[in-house]
Amino acid sequence: MDKQSVKKYTWNLTSLGSPQTMPREQATISRAWHLFKKKWEPRTDYLSSPRILRKALDDYERLQRTYGFEGNTGYYFWLCTQQNNQDPTTKAGFHRAEEFGSRMQNLVLFFTYRIAHISPSMQKKMLASAACVPYKHFLARLFAEAPHLLSAPEEKILTLTNASAHGDWVRMTSSLLSWQERPIHTPSGVLQKNFSQITSLTSDPLKTTRDSAAQALNDILQSYEPVAEAELNAILSHKKTVDDLRAFPRPDTSRHMSDDIETPIVDALVHAVSKTYAISHRYYRLKAKLMHVQRLAYHERNVPLSFVTTRTTYSFEETMDIIKRVLKQLDPSFLTIYESFMAQRRVDVFPQKGKSGGAFCTHGTIAQPVYILLNHTNTLHDVLTFAHELGHGINDELMKRHQNALTFGTTLATAETASTFMEDFVFEELMRDADDNLALTLIMEKLNGDISTIFRQIACYQFEQELHTTFRATGYISSTHIGLLFKKHMAAYMGRSVIQSEGSQRWWIHWTHIRSFFYNYSYASGLLISKALQASVRRDPTYISHVKEFLSTGLSSSPYDIFKKLNLDIATPSFWDTGINEVKNLLSQAENLARTIR
Repeated sequence: MDKQSVKKYTWNLTSLGSPQTMPREQATISRAWHLFKKKWEPRTDYLSSPRILRKALDDYERLQRTYGFEGNTGYYFWLCTQQNNQDPTTKAGFHRAEEFGSRMQNLVLFFTYRIAHISPSMQKKMLASAACVPYKHFLARLFAEAPHLLSAPEEKILTLTNASAHGDWVRMTSSLLSWQERPIHTPSGVLQKNFSQITSLTSDPLKTTRDSAAQALNDILQSYEPVAEAELNAILSHKKTVDDLRAFPRPDTSRHMSDDIETPIVDALVHAVSKTYAISHRYYRLKAKLMHVQRLAYHERNVPLSFVTTRTTYSFEETMDIIKRVLKQLDPSFLTIYESFMAQRRVDVFPQKGKSGGAFCTHGTIAQPVYILLNHTNTLHDVLTFAHELGHGINDELMKRHQNALTFGTTLATAETASTFMEDFVFEELMRDADDNLALTLIMEKLNGDISTIFRQIACYQFEQELHTTFRATGYISSTHIGLLFKKHMAAYMGRSVIQSEGSQRWWIHWTHIRSFFYNYSYASGLLISKALQASVRRDPTYISHVKEFLSTGLSSSPYDIFKKLNLDIATPSFWDTGINEVKNLLSQAENLARTIR
């Protein structure tokens, strides 16, 4: 690809400033937050007057909107580390920004800390007041967290040490892995590939290539196994300490509270999915038959079935055309948002050495641009991945139009709903006019995504539960023991048609989500909720207005209340069965097609 094309599909970060603007911006941010502290720290009247509290919250919201705690250059440096985490200058800038942000956060910690500790009777008054309506749910969440807060000085210490006790450990592991390169056997010969490319090639349609990539990946993971063992134990220990101090009853309680979702709802989701692992067993059994093998190797679970169709690749230009058609059909505003992303170069498309693997969509403050990172290698999976991340981006942009800086964002319980919603409609577009061969290929790829999003993520969640429980009982857990637990839960959802191949016990090493602690359930909850919304849109296309209402709600209401307004009761255990049955029905369709073709 020529330099002009590479630039076209690389992030433009100029609107965020540069390393040279950091000192000046930090001085401005520091001055603004010190003025806020000077104005409100001596006062207590906002703790007993809804009217004055509204004024204080307006001041706080304005600074969060304008600066946040790290400013534009903090966001800039973080994004640069995702493009190239091998540059020490960039990493140094990011660390300086992170440290500065922690200081600013601690500077005004008194504000939310005092509000959280308002007396119960005054809390009711604040929540009932018309003056506080724009911040009602923000306040409700602060009040709910109060019983688990430590003293103000202790909270400051935890804020300052979080990077070194957790973030730096995680970044170390991911950075070490991203630097790695290995020779891979490809149709073009033996080529040197970076870690992100190697990971992608483990699912290559050509067996010699994917086997070579899997061996290379296993070699890399084995070489960093002692480092990952130390890293994971360190952050598990830090989490246990914090949980004990905050008196959380379970390792995943803090996640549920952070996500504004009740623990029984998550437990019901986990139970509903895990009791139906037979569905994913059937999927892998079918996939093994279609690949003419008795059992799949662990790394082959994601191999696309491109051999049954002549359509094997999708260029990024073709991917864009497909996505534009879908967005135009769903809602014109979705297409407008997409076009702004591309025109403003807010999508980084192709793999590069040192670039973060996988894909994500990210935002900073409500006033900062949304960016999407991809590692597009022209596969069918890449088409759906772009649709997935674009769903996040559309969600973010709609929230910006309707929320304030304190209600901008999504909890993890709902974060994956928008992304999977867009992904599934792009899948339907791919299915349009497909013959039986292509239809089977597409359905198997869609099932692969659904199985991974629902069943694999819940298996990972259960792995995390046992991992934390084991660590808290023993005080340390070896990489060998971690690997055994990992294989146990992966085998539970995969069944006998997938071999837990030698080396697969180390694949937890590069699974970054387990470092975010109990993050993975949200993929399953988001997709299963999304399927309910999709069904409503298919029955009545005008229901898209309700979907846009949900996408605009942000943190202004709890997930339960958001969906209750849309006549979806996620607290009912049987709610989750509806989406699971859709996956089951799609699998039956694939089984019938496979019999016809064979």
